[in-house]
Amino acid sequence: MGQSLTFVFSCCAILLASRASGQALETGKRQYEARCTGCHSEDGRGGGHGPAIAGIPRSRADSKAAVLDLIRQGIPDRGMPAFRLSGEEANAIADYVLLLKGRTAAVPVDRASSTTVQLRDGRTIHGLVKNESNFDLQLLGDDGTLYLLTKEQVVEIARSPSPTREQQAEAGKGISFEQIAHPELGAWPTYDGNLSGNRFSPLDQIQASNVNRLAPKWMFTLPGVRRSLQGTPIVVDGVMYVTSVNEAYALDARSGREIWHYSRPRSQHLAGDAAGGINRGVAVLGNRVFMVTDNAHLLALHRSTGQLLWDVRMADSAENYGSTSAPLIVHDLVVAGTSGGDEGVRGFLSAYKASTGERVWRFWTIPARGEPGSETWSGRALEHGCGSTWFTGTYDPQARLLYWPTGNPCPDYNGDERKGDNLYTASVVALDPDSGQLKWHYQFTPHDLHDWDASQTPMLVDAPIHGKPRKLLIEGNRNGFFYVLDRLNGQLLLARPFVKKLTWASGIGADGRPQLLAGNEPTVEGQLTCPSVAGAAN
Repeated sequence: MGQSLTFVFSCCAILLASRASGQALETGKRQYEARCTGCHSEDGRGGGHGPAIAGIPRSRADSKAAVLDLIRQGIPDRGMPAFRLSGEEANAIADYVLLLKGRTAAVPVDRASSTTVQLRDGRTIHGLVKNESNFDLQLLGDDGTLYLLTKEQVVEIARSPSPTREQQAEAGKGISFEQIAHPELGAWPTYDGNLSGNRFSPLDQIQASNVNRLAPKWMFTLPGVRRSLQGTPIVVDGVMYVTSVNEAYALDARSGREIWHYSRPRSQHLAGDAAGGINRGVAVLGNRVFMVTDNAHLLALHRSTGQLLWDVRMADSAENYGSTSAPLIVHDLVVAGTSGGDEGVRGFLSAYKASTGERVWRFWTIPARGEPGSETWSGRALEHGCGSTWFTGTYDPQARLLYWPTGNPCPDYNGDERKGDNLYTASVVALDPDSGQLKWHYQFTPHDLHDWDASQTPMLVDAPIHGKPRKLLIEGNRNGFFYVLDRLNGQLLLARPFVKKLTWASGIGADGRPQLLAGNEPTVEGQLTCPSVAGAAN
């Protein structure tokens, strides 16, 4: 079946799959294997001559009638022929295709065709084989857990004679916030590997003495990606999650074999980074994988199957909002920001319940008129002052403080309509994770005229400074200075340049403000400054 034959979850598809009799489904399976597996493979996951027809959340065929239409008419311009079948044959294939789709999403499953696996440790697991080779087995258990097994672990594989029963999409093993805060050896459960942002791995198999002997183990190509990837792979329980814009893949980290794939079409008429097709990864909690879309939606997918569980709109993309970065898990909340920091948005950061997607709080990085901080804006730019939250922050569970970096003010290079410091742009804000209330802030570049976002990782470190142990927040900023702050109260402890030809400021004063040098503001004729618009860190 052809290039566009992909299928969406719908009540219609689920009902058709669950009502089809076992005999009819067996007929459909035989017809499918005879006519369709050459292109789409036995399990519907795609082959050398045709795309996947199972596991794809979006489709031009969202009902049995649409599937039948595609079977009978084909897609000639995509290489799929029309099939001249009897009504009984076509209906049987359509029912079986919809069942394949249902299996991928943990909806009612025909246990007569499921598998029983006996393990050497004495366990018996019932479920569906998603992928199998001579060496390994991917089994989606009836409890909703995805089991990644080696053949050495398996004693026997057999068909189960048990009757049909519904899988529970919310059952099975899930990752807790404790596992995110204290990950197991080898896990990478959040964007920076851990909540502190230091991206440190305690694994020691790769060392200076053997790094020159590294060689590829496997490679997975994300089809259709137009530009380089910017995401960080997340690894939990042996499953690796990778993204590009509006799509996520779950891979077996041992082999790179695909487990599931979620995608939706790219949005049209977007502005800025979102239009360029950037996505920096996912967050994981419980049985959910969370990702943002290019048009500023936040999604929850089932961790074992890729099934869409909820979809909330964070902002209106028609107002130039988008979203590009990995969310952050804080206890039972999903914290996510938006892009659009050069396109006139009003920046904000929001937190949502992981279970339902309900918004719990929102912090505006640009205060409304009359609110504290609005006095730092003089002119008409306040309502569209930017300060986007496009980069993932960090969290201190002991201090219960969430740290998030903010983007530049706008218009980027003309400050005539935004005189003043322009809070809370080009800053790091420390928030109460339960309410989103501001606890403290530090502005790295007041009244920024160079597009110097503060959107670098606010790394959390416990270390001595000035002769006493402190809880620190450190950042190499885009403006060329390296900062050390007390992360409990925002006090500046140290600021030093880390680029050699820094021209815009001679230093950072005791009051925490840059000591500006003349001749470094943008002009119509142009001005030579360092760092450039790309920044000293980016």
